[in-house]
Amino acid sequence: MSRVPLRPYLVTKDEEGIFRVTVRTTRFNSQGYPLVSAEVLDDAFKTQTAAKVFVREEYRAEANQIATK
Repeated sequence: MSRVPLRPYLVTKDEEGIFRVTVRTTRFNSQGYPLVSAEVLDDAFKTQTAAKVFVREEYRAEANQIATK
């Protein structure tokens, strides 16, 4: 597994066409191995832009902290 930290916010489109936000937390164990926890938020968005705006406003995220898939 890569030691490069993941972007903490992921915006994905589900099979119904709704955009969801996943908040990821990366920690490192005593040997430097990354441990990633992910939580999908209950909020649903019609557009990717609306999801990104939500993340920027609620979590004060910068544009380079948001990944899309």
